[in-house]
Amino acid sequence: MMPEHTLAMAGVTHSMLKAHLLSDGNEAAAILICAPSPGPRQRLVVRQALLVPHEACPVRKPDAIVWPGGYIEEAIDIAEAEGLVIILLHSHPGGWLQFSHIDNESDARVIPGLFEAFDSCHGSAIMTPEGAIRARLYSPDMTPQPVDLVTIAGDDISYWWNDRIVNGLPADRPLAFTGAMTEELSCLSAAVIGVSGTGSISAEQVARLGFGSVTLVDPDKIEKKNLNRILNATLADAEQARSKVEMFSAAIAKHRGDGVAISITDTLGTRKAVEAVGQCDVIFCCVDSKEGRQYADLIASAFLIPLLDVGVTIPTFLDDGKVAVADVSGRIDYVQPGGSTLSDRGVYTQESLRAEYLQRTDPAAFQDELAAGYIKGIHEEAPSVITLNMRAASVLVNEFIARAYPYRQEPNRNYARIAFSFAACDEDHHTEDDFERTENALLGRGAVEPLLGLPLFRKPRKDVA
Repeated sequence: MMPEHTLAMAGVTHSMLKAHLLSDGNEAAAILICAPSPGPRQRLVVRQALLVPHEACPVRKPDAIVWPGGYIEEAIDIAEAEGLVIILLHSHPGGWLQFSHIDNESDARVIPGLFEAFDSCHGSAIMTPEGAIRARLYSPDMTPQPVDLVTIAGDDISYWWNDRIVNGLPADRPLAFTGAMTEELSCLSAAVIGVSGTGSISAEQVARLGFGSVTLVDPDKIEKKNLNRILNATLADAEQARSKVEMFSAAIAKHRGDGVAISITDTLGTRKAVEAVGQCDVIFCCVDSKEGRQYADLIASAFLIPLLDVGVTIPTFLDDGKVAVADVSGRIDYVQPGGSTLSDRGVYTQESLRAEYLQRTDPAAFQDELAAGYIKGIHEEAPSVITLNMRAASVLVNEFIARAYPYRQEPNRNYARIAFSFAACDEDHHTEDDFERTENALLGRGAVEPLLGLPLFRKPRKDVA
């Protein structure tokens, strides 16, 4: 069953909390300030974590903690203006992933004070030494509602399920490539942005891996010239100018049944698409535009969603007046919220965005139209690149599996970027630490208006509550 209530956290935030909460064998405390994601699914994202200093707590024991209310007042001051959610978090150093009767009594005393300050849904959470988190939310009448899933997107991607706790301990994580992995994926949602060359291959893998929901975003229609690289596309689809996402949704339904695929026949630069992708648990970005990558980058930051981006290229050069292939290459980036973004890594820049906009709106003013194609330097209507796309899409989806179900011999942090060259028979890896990280004001912003901090996505005034 797909989770109705989810709490998402960046890996950098989780690491900071774990270091503070589990430093010396005694309980410790922190406060999470969370923003909502677009509905209908309740998906909260941790925007800020306030650490309660150990020395400020009059009592800290392996099974008890008392901490001053002034830190809650500070959290209220931060959260009230935007109606954010406050979750009180403390550690269980003994490893017990259950709320104790003491925890219940504490919530009964403290949580009502949050509702007196401002209406929202507030809650509490616990963390154990392995980093597992269990959370619950309360309605104003203090009826508790368990958070079905807590996700941590860092070097590894962790899923902590409320209903998968055995004898007070979290169940073992599924092994990669097993039926248990498929079972867990059936409760998760994936977004595939772009359903053409690499995108259709990625979507095919994602659907057959068993994701419970697959959101497909692409505004284009099928043409005869791209039948050689779009999986499941037929001549009839091209003759009818059928939407790529509608065709692919129908293809998924044939082997998965109805209700798995969600079609967004539009660009990612629309509010509808942003809201749909913001509900997902992982994003696979398979577009060839800088603008599309920028929006995917922003969504991943705002809603704390792990992002995997793929790009392929075949640069050419002149050899004695003849065009020759210089390389056949691909690039796969894994972007974790709070880490370096695609912008930080130079995948797109303000200059490249500006040039792409000019090419789209005024082609006469931008003559280098070939730069947007697969093969740089020659005009090719129907590039025969499915073999390259297959390799790149496979690396893309396997990178997600390696993060969520770790199996590498080296730490996943070493593989923030994978770049391969068919011409050189070579593959390079770049660590997260190879990239500089700039300040990210969008991190954990959630669905606060305007969406993504951009006036373009502001909700129409008549719809604002």
